[in-house]
Amino acid sequence: MVVNCVAYRNDGTRLRDIQIDDISEVLKETDTFVWVGLHEPDDSLLLKLQEEFDLHDLAIEDAQQAHQRTKVETYGDSLFIVVQTAQLIQGHIAFGETHIFLGKRYLITIRHGASLSYTPARHTCEKTPELLAHGPSYGLYGVFDYIVDNLLPIVREFREELQTLEKDIFTDTFNRDTVRRLYDMQRDLMTLRLAAAPMQDVVNQLVRLHPELIPDELRAYFRDVYDHVFRVNESIGAMREMLAAAINVNLSLVTFGQNEVMKKLAGWAAMLAAPTLITSWYGMNFTHMPELNQPWAYPTIMVVVACVVGVIYFALKRSRWL
Repeated sequence: MVVNCVAYRNDGTRLRDIQIDDISEVLKETDTFVWVGLHEPDDSLLLKLQEEFDLHDLAIEDAQQAHQRTKVETYGDSLFIVVQTAQLIQGHIAFGETHIFLGKRYLITIRHGASLSYTPARHTCEKTPELLAHGPSYGLYGVFDYIVDNLLPIVREFREELQTLEKDIFTDTFNRDTVRRLYDMQRDLMTLRLAAAPMQDVVNQLVRLHPELIPDELRAYFRDVYDHVFRVNESIGAMREMLAAAINVNLSLVTFGQNEVMKKLAGWAAMLAAPTLITSWYGMNFTHMPELNQPWAYPTIMVVVACVVGVIYFALKRSRWL
């Protein structure tokens, strides 16, 4: 459950890995702060963190539930942030959550569900100690930047898959699997947008508010994250429109193809109807019928039938029904 628990000095240098029980002792040193990374902790561990960092009861209660909306809540001199995460697994998007506690001297990240480890984000922050010297807020920037950067490859993967499916979209035959995959992609992207769009408001709040936790020197970095989130949302919106258009084009082409088949069937049926009608007259076994006893009656009827069918054929061919 405890992925990382690291102490840092105020100059941004890594001090050492520590145990959860040692957090209070480390925080007694005024020039330190702590970054804790957890993955699906149990209630006892959360209560231990509450004791070590003096976290608010309501924030801990929310952190115990893995189904929270994206939000920023202020509790005294700390923030509780919830963001949605996404991960592409076997062509489908799996979603998770990250709960974040930010204080002047601590940063706590709690991952639930589909979410990659934030260890790479931590290592990136440690490579720039002059920025990490601004405190846990720079670690928060690193986490947000890592979350948003993981969304762009998902959209890119879907765009590449759509380009692959275009060959199936423009075929004359109906492929149920193609339409099903397009629908699944559209559904996943809609869910992804519901996860990514609220993140804009969260980052926007971090850019404009909470000066006691977000120093002015870091606001430019959070604005950069905001730009990335905005670009992700625009890409998701464009992909959804492309998928909707692809589904409509596929259905339109299938409908057009079916209409062409029906036109051809109707044309051949019209040509068959003429000889069927004429020959049915001579199949009624009446004694007195026109030209029944004439030796040239049969070839005459055959010529008449051929002419009628020929006229119908050329009329349908001219109207492009055949």
